[in-house]
Amino acid sequence: MSYSFSSHRTIRIALDAGDQLGEGPHWNSPAGELTRVDITGRRVHAWRPDTGATWSLTVEGEVGAAIPRAGGGLVLAVDHDLILRDADGTQRVVATAEPDIADNRFNDCRADARGRLWAGTMSRSRVPGTAALYRLEPDGELMPALDRITISNGLGWSPAGDRMYFIDSPTQRIDVCDFDAATGTISDRRPLATVDPADGLPDGLTVDREGGVWVCLFGGAAIRRYGAEGSLDADVRLPLTNPTCPAFGGPDLATLFVTTARHRLTPARLAAEPRAGALLAFEPGVRGLPGQAFGG
Repeated sequence: MSYSFSSHRTIRIALDAGDQLGEGPHWNSPAGELTRVDITGRRVHAWRPDTGATWSLTVEGEVGAAIPRAGGGLVLAVDHDLILRDADGTQRVVATAEPDIADNRFNDCRADARGRLWAGTMSRSRVPGTAALYRLEPDGELMPALDRITISNGLGWSPAGDRMYFIDSPTQRIDVCDFDAATGTISDRRPLATVDPADGLPDGLTVDREGGVWVCLFGGAAIRRYGAEGSLDADVRLPLTNPTCPAFGGPDLATLFVTTARHRLTPARLAAEPRAGALLAFEPGVRGLPGQAFGG
């Protein structure tokens, strides 16, 4: 199916959030709310577009992701730990990764359609090959899936569930793997598309229901859509320099929300972009896939 993005679509500030390092948007359909994290701000936020209601919680560490759990609560990726947080605020660590590498922490996480959590780590100082991508089973077993990673970022699956997309940002690539949904195994990792460093750093991603892969370009003030075979279908210019991660949301999954960051902007750039760290939104003309809960 062909896709064409109209330049007349309006990119708007959905929420003037002021996040230092906004990341990990996730549309929770049952609750009708968008959750996100502010990694260095050590906060988890949620927002209901229909009412404007918000809630937040503070965590003790840098929080890479907050994914809803089946039955309520969240799974939080905080520093080296994956933490199960119940609806009443009770918390317990379910898995720990790379505790011997102080410079590393968990980063992007996503749940697949079988309720497994895919959780990547990253090196804060970009030490090559010291991080990894892990798979957390609903029963709490943490298994390595990919090693020799530097900065784990975007994760997503094709509409048919037979492909998984993954970004290790310093490679400047979006990779695709064959995915076995029954076993949760990945194979034949290969490049889907390459991003010129001058255009920005590939960061978070999401997949639409036609199979298009939307990728934020950190530092590049843009989000791109790549076709399932790697064609560049759209290069959407954004009003803020550091978009980090996209997620489809709204009652019909027709709105694309994009988190952004003030992180790494110079004082001069911050003065020019006082709304850096806001949550952006626009209607790209294609709908997304529903977000999945851990354990569901």
